[in-house]
Amino acid sequence: MSVEEDTANHGRLLGTVRGPQDVKRMSGEELDVLAAEIRDFLITKVSRTGGHVGPNLGVVELTLAMHRVFDSPRDRLLFDTGHQSYVHKILTGRQAGFDKLRQRGGLSGYPSQAESEHDLIENSHASTALSYADGLAKAYALRGEARSVVAVVGDGALTGGMCWEALNNIATAGNPLVIVVNDNGRSYAPTIGGLADHLSSLRLNPGYEKVLDTVKDALGSTPVVGRPMYEVLHAVKKGIKDAVAPQAMFEDLGIKYVGPVDGHDVAAVEVALRAAKNFGGPVIVHAVTRKGYGYRPAEEDEADCLHGPGSAFDVETGALLAAPSVKWTHVFADELLAVADERPDVVGITAAMAEPTGIAKLARKYPERVYDVGIAEQHAATSAAGLALGGLHPVVAVYATFLNRAFDQVLLDVAMHKLPVTFVLDRAGITGPDGPSHYGIWDMSVFGVVPGLRIAAPRDAATLREELREAVAVDNGPTVVRFPTGAVTADLPALRRVGPVDVLAEAARTDVLLVAVGSFGQLGMEVAARVAEQGYGVTVVDPRWVRPIPAELVELAAQHRLVVSVEDGVRVGGVGDALGQAMRDADVRVPLKDLGVPADWHPHGTRAQILADLGLTAQDVARNVTGWISGLDATPDRLTPASQASAQN
Repeated sequence: MSVEEDTANHGRLLGTVRGPQDVKRMSGEELDVLAAEIRDFLITKVSRTGGHVGPNLGVVELTLAMHRVFDSPRDRLLFDTGHQSYVHKILTGRQAGFDKLRQRGGLSGYPSQAESEHDLIENSHASTALSYADGLAKAYALRGEARSVVAVVGDGALTGGMCWEALNNIATAGNPLVIVVNDNGRSYAPTIGGLADHLSSLRLNPGYEKVLDTVKDALGSTPVVGRPMYEVLHAVKKGIKDAVAPQAMFEDLGIKYVGPVDGHDVAAVEVALRAAKNFGGPVIVHAVTRKGYGYRPAEEDEADCLHGPGSAFDVETGALLAAPSVKWTHVFADELLAVADERPDVVGITAAMAEPTGIAKLARKYPERVYDVGIAEQHAATSAAGLALGGLHPVVAVYATFLNRAFDQVLLDVAMHKLPVTFVLDRAGITGPDGPSHYGIWDMSVFGVVPGLRIAAPRDAATLREELREAVAVDNGPTVVRFPTGAVTADLPALRRVGPVDVLAEAARTDVLLVAVGSFGQLGMEVAARVAEQGYGVTVVDPRWVRPIPAELVELAAQHRLVVSVEDGVRVGGVGDALGQAMRDADVRVPLKDLGVPADWHPHGTRAQILADLGLTAQDVARNVTGWISGLDATPDRLTPASQASAQN
């Protein structure tokens, strides 16, 4: 089906858009129609695949105006965060790809250099675009290239420290740079913090409307030239600065401020952007938008305005079509609340993601004990350290991929002080449709080097509840509890426990010790059954606490002919790596094979597809284990010292 045929149901104008040049030729009336067609297209397509609906419905007119004023790809448009780039993709020739949005072989949910020359940064972590833009503007200035750089920054991103570091440098450099603040009062959740309060008060400030009326009246009755005009403009400027707190704040930094403008009025945004483009220095354009604009289910969703439904949803209601299931996040949220009921010292911290991480449930019952710090993971970690120093036990709930940003704070501000802070990492391991920037595959390697930090990887709902309680019981250092995305697996009871290690399966023969990390417990059971069919015995264990490596796990390793570890984190520095080092330190010479995720940028797709690509399925692991253990039979010189002595006797 051609793009024209595919878009016919969404409107005639959209079918004519193959690139930004087509948008530049349209009249104001046509742009209004096109905006409506784009919203219809977005809702229809994303309802079938899942994706970020609310953020993109809010930037339709804003993106249209940007592509009319600037000449992409020569002018560079940078999105922070990248999930608000769907309209940009539609306007740059990628309409056909939306049928497989965030699916294997389809469009990424974020900007992608592989997709289009119009995408420069594959940005999906907030508060970074301004730093990219600063460097890019400096590069063009040094090279003598007259090219515009535009950074689209959600107001939520301005809660991140990197934004303010970048703004300081942008002001100092003074290069031409347009910063579009997409102010919808929300990041994932309603934006919090001092700047958010400024912007919110501005949107609701009657004084601002009064100033606008003054401008209109004054300019309608004042000569075009002369002292009276100067006095009126000077008074108006002063009045605006009194009413508009952000203008004073940004201009004190040395950055010109334009706005606020109605972000859903293409003509108004165009005027502001053209003025900013022609200024010759850094300019902030403050556009007020509504997340989910034009789609009633999104506008009425107070929690997150249909920020990012992960699967198909009903167009009429916005409700997910998949049958509800118990998610890992739900189990955590319930157990944290139960712990908080028992322990008044337990408090929660989140970085603008109270609903997605489960902290919202605690906040609803104990609002005074939950702190949303905005998109500021570094601050979250060190603020948690302060809470711990004050006698509390903070539970910091973030996505695994986002805690990477706060490594130094976890290392030096929390761990070095041996503070009782629990970090709960949602979306650990391969998460699927969101792609490589969101895969939580680094945490066990990155944080495994932190002295005194203990990492737990529960395999099911029962062990998640148990290990969360064990984590908050630790009072002499930080802990991490990590779990994957999606529906929680069925409970897998242990046969027995050796120290902290759960033994899940045993056989008469002790050929293989299979160390199944976290949610791979069930995979370990399936592997054991397959290998048993070849006549070999497999002991399956779940370490539960994977860092530091339990001494009991090393002792179990010494009792087997082969050790195999399987984990959903990167192999380099992972659990298998650490286990190998612990075995060497204990002079345990049993061969070890570690299976995990290669340190690479793995494409988006379903979790099952990607794990299959990586050979992390029961069939693949069983085939490898059988080959390795049978290879030991064929090469007696590789047997362990204990087995060699037994053979000689």
